[in-house]
Amino acid sequence: MKISRVLIIVLDGLGVGELPDASFYGDAGSNTLANTAKAVGGLRLPLLESFGLGCLTEVSGVACTAQPVAAYGKMAELSKGKDTTTGHWEMTGIILDKPFPVFEEGFPPEVIEPFEAAIGRKVLGNVKASGTEIIQQLGEEHLRTGYPIIYTSADSVFQIAAHEDIVPLELLYEWSAAARSLLREEHAVGRVIARPFTGQAGDFRRTTNRKDYSLLPPRPTLLDILTANAFPVVGIGKIDDIFAGRGIAFSYHSKSNDEGMAKISEAMDRFPQGLIFANLVDFDMLYGHRNDALGYARALEQFDFLLGNILAKLQESDILFVVSDHGCDPIFPHTDHTREYVPLLAYGPKVRPANLGIRQTFADLGATVAALLGLPPLEAGKDFTAELGLVDK
Repeated sequence: MKISRVLIIVLDGLGVGELPDASFYGDAGSNTLANTAKAVGGLRLPLLESFGLGCLTEVSGVACTAQPVAAYGKMAELSKGKDTTTGHWEMTGIILDKPFPVFEEGFPPEVIEPFEAAIGRKVLGNVKASGTEIIQQLGEEHLRTGYPIIYTSADSVFQIAAHEDIVPLELLYEWSAAARSLLREEHAVGRVIARPFTGQAGDFRRTTNRKDYSLLPPRPTLLDILTANAFPVVGIGKIDDIFAGRGIAFSYHSKSNDEGMAKISEAMDRFPQGLIFANLVDFDMLYGHRNDALGYARALEQFDFLLGNILAKLQESDILFVVSDHGCDPIFPHTDHTREYVPLLAYGPKVRPANLGIRQTFADLGATVAALLGLPPLEAGKDFTAELGLVDK
């Protein structure tokens, strides 16, 4: 069965239950979807319910439908870690045998001193912290000194926060690129993140001008292979950042889930073939990390509503995957990512509704996309085209 175009929408941070090794990450008991639904008294997600989302875990308000219109299952992360880069790389065929480094006590002098020399000024912070909290704590000192605020988290990130009136965006981006060039070998964090903010003392707020600087993938990914075979790869949201621009022919940055969905629709009009790969980050960035279950729930319901516009534009030779990259449970005691299974929902005019079970690696998704578009098998992952009813007879 010929498929011409694949869409992958990543609901960033939507886990559906703890992985067997979750306790090693401090995440035993996490379940982003179920715990969010319970906290708000139930979710209303009619389209995702029809896909089979309620069959992946017990979700208040979302039933396990007896007659799903999509194929459904869940995926386990085989790579070590629980961050955005690891999850997306694994979807495209790269399984990491060790996690990116984390710095629970802040970054050592051999990182900070060269960074200060590169930017020509000292830094503030250099601690593990919540991004929204640290700008309130150190924002006034930053305004007074012009020194950037450096912080990290349980994820492998080097984050640089600066007020847009004190440090122009282009300068902040230059500093972030400098940090990326310095953070190598044992200090090679998955991402450097520019975190601009605005406002006054007591009311500092992060803006949507964030920019991520990821490591280059160590080997060719599905995206590289698609590009080499003349399939256009369109990245939406922070996909371009996650893959450091490699293997992506066209990129649409977005500042919200709603804008991301609009960009998907726009890309569907422009690109009738290839891969449209989108990340919707609000679930994670605005709600999971801020322990905002109500905001998370509303964002899910808004996505479900907007999904109808995407489904209406699908062609006969299209297939849509709705997935995630890790959990980010908004009612969990910490504000970091959570080590969870993620949903795997596959829909298209030619897709046979089926239970896809538990996939042992996110790489099964990449392997399946390669098979659907007629490419040779990837190094990692097992394709499930047969379960979708899309194998040529």
